Amino acid sequence: MLIATAAGGYAAAFLRPNSGNVMGSTLTFYLVATAWAAARRRDGKAGIFDVGALLFALAIAAAGATWGFEAAGSPSGLKHGYEAPFYFVFGSIALLFAVSDIRMIVRGGVFGAKRIARHLWRMGMGLLFATLSFYPGQAKLFPKWIRETNLLYVPAVLLVGAMFFWLYRVSVRKRVPQIAGMA
Repeated sequence: MLIATAAGGYAAAFLRPNSGNVMGSTLTFYLVATAWAAARRRDGKAGIFDVGALLFALAIAAAGATWGFEAAGSPSGLKHGYEAPFYFVFGSIALLFAVSDIRMIVRGGVFGAKRIARHLWRMGMGLLFATLSFYPGQAKLFPKWIRETNLLYVPAVLLVGAMFFWLYRVSVRKRVPQIAGMA
């Protein structure tokens, strides 16, 4: 996912400039990278990576607001084929995750079930963005009869359902007490 989003971001920024695709790929890259970091670090402590990720998310949010206002102010109401709400929504999502990063840094990290929930939430959202960019986003690749139905949204709905199921499961799971001497 990191390689795919980095390649997509590079292509959207330099090969075929498109701010909407830059927004989507960089936000997905950020989500996957921070999800990976949450799963990788067992100690859960916040570090320099987390501060850098926070600044990256704030930059995405600022770009979303800027490009959203540019789209709203343009005669066509578009910027690179996307309307203003697209940029504002993605910028707001980035801002919400930045607030989550700030809370995590202030608390000194995330531990236990909260660390796993952070990983699931971010990885699930990154996968959702990737899924939505392919299935309904590239509808022209599918036969006409599929495009005329809502079948292209089924993978996204299933993904959201699975994500919320596992977030709920992780948050309500009861810990089994460890018996002394058994490990």
